[in-house]
Amino acid sequence: MSERIDADVAVVGSGAAGLAAAIAAHDAGARVRLIERAGVIGGTTAVSGGVAWIPMNHHMAAAGIDDSRDEALRYCTRLALGKSSPEMLETFVDTGREALAYLEERTPLRMVSLMMPDYHASLPGGKPGARSVEPALFDTNELGGWRERLRKPSLFVVPLTLQELIFDYAVQIRPSALPVELVGQRMRDGLVAGGGAMVGQLLKGVLDREIPIMLGARAMRLAMRDGAVTGIEAEQDGSPVDIAARGGVVLASGGFEWNEEYQARFLPGPRALPISPPGNEGDALRMAMDAGAELSNMYDVWGTPAACMPGETYDNAPLSRLVIAERMCPHSIIVNARGRRFANEAAAYNDLNKAFYEVDPNTAGYRNQPAWSILDGQFRAAYPILLVLPGSPDPDWLLRGDTLEELAEKAGIDPAGLRATVDRWNEHVRAGGDPDFGRDSQMGDVYAPDRTLGTIEQPPFYALPVHAGTLGTKGGPRTDVRARVMSARGEAIAGLYAAGNASAPASGAGYFGAGCTIGVALTFGYIAGRDAAARAGA
Repeated sequence: MSERIDADVAVVGSGAAGLAAAIAAHDAGARVRLIERAGVIGGTTAVSGGVAWIPMNHHMAAAGIDDSRDEALRYCTRLALGKSSPEMLETFVDTGREALAYLEERTPLRMVSLMMPDYHASLPGGKPGARSVEPALFDTNELGGWRERLRKPSLFVVPLTLQELIFDYAVQIRPSALPVELVGQRMRDGLVAGGGAMVGQLLKGVLDREIPIMLGARAMRLAMRDGAVTGIEAEQDGSPVDIAARGGVVLASGGFEWNEEYQARFLPGPRALPISPPGNEGDALRMAMDAGAELSNMYDVWGTPAACMPGETYDNAPLSRLVIAERMCPHSIIVNARGRRFANEAAAYNDLNKAFYEVDPNTAGYRNQPAWSILDGQFRAAYPILLVLPGSPDPDWLLRGDTLEELAEKAGIDPAGLRATVDRWNEHVRAGGDPDFGRDSQMGDVYAPDRTLGTIEQPPFYALPVHAGTLGTKGGPRTDVRARVMSARGEAIAGLYAAGNASAPASGAGYFGAGCTIGVALTFGYIAGRDAAARAGA
């Protein structure tokens, strides 16, 4: 016999979208049940930087940056590339700031401006910063016994805000600048930053409302009657659980980047390396398809170049890392098997990632996979290569050569092509520019005379394999402005909602700026929770 639970709204997933949905539904009068497949809370949000991109947010004025609806829409529409409707973009722009203000007013969530420029700030409507907001440090002791249920980060481990991590200390490129005493004290005090802080603050809001949370409960299928979703069938600790939800079910359980079958079916190119919790296997996608959902944006991901250190794991799965210094700091370039550069390596990570999927019509293969970051002794002496610090011994897995030609032979790169590319690169660096790809960045090494340009000429030389990666997939059931899942016939499936990476995002092809993923997730999670509660008659 299945255990039966009665609720008004069932929320599947405990990242930003799910927590926002649960809070919004509860506050609208609904009895909410939150279910999470893992034994911990936080989903993809917890392993992220925790930033949310919200145009016209209420923190911008204090940062001295003006914004307007027209500017935000112009910018978002340009980057969406026609893969999102005007209505969805308008809803995001109009409601995002409302959702953020609501959550900050009604929960412990506290956000501050992050002076990170929009990823295409030079385009019409772009801004030099403050559309991105990040969570303030959070004291996990406020969670009581739930403190140990907060998902531990995989990458953003130290309790430093991104403002501190990227700008104040530049730890990602200068590990020696890490404020060890400050970090140690914060850790002893139980403070967390980034995604852990955002999840912790929202989780405290859920706990304050006494919303029941079911951990280790995997949603298996939707319960339906007469074409409408009436609840969810789940399994918890091997036992079936039926959750009735008269208002509806909100799918917010992440994407499908860890499902190799779905990746092969929907995404271009070889498998993208996931940088997210391994439980993101497309449970929401499968259930939405079962219900007859129309799918959209299935080819796309929230992308980033990625690399691996052999043997590193997270939740018993291979851990992939962001490629940051190794592509945007001086004395580095990225090349393909022909030894040729193919993009501005210091471009926004999502945009650079798309270059890995370029098809060569002559070979019917992917022109820029495999790829390598090529580095020299100058880089090795100054910057980390993944977790390998300057001055430490070279690990066995890192390809090394005393000459470029030797390195090329070891990596499987065309030696003549690599030599020609490096010679051309060095010539342009000495002239002070990059006419081939316009390499420039507001990131790079803030301490260097030029943040991104530097010759590659001092042996030994190194090659780090670089792959297309994903922070999460961005395809799934198409939703409307009320976050309702749409059927293949263009009608809303009664009682079914989706938000976050469990849906096709309002941003379409765009990645507007730091935190676009979470900004969209918070907004439509908030919308979904309120609408589902209203449907329940709460």
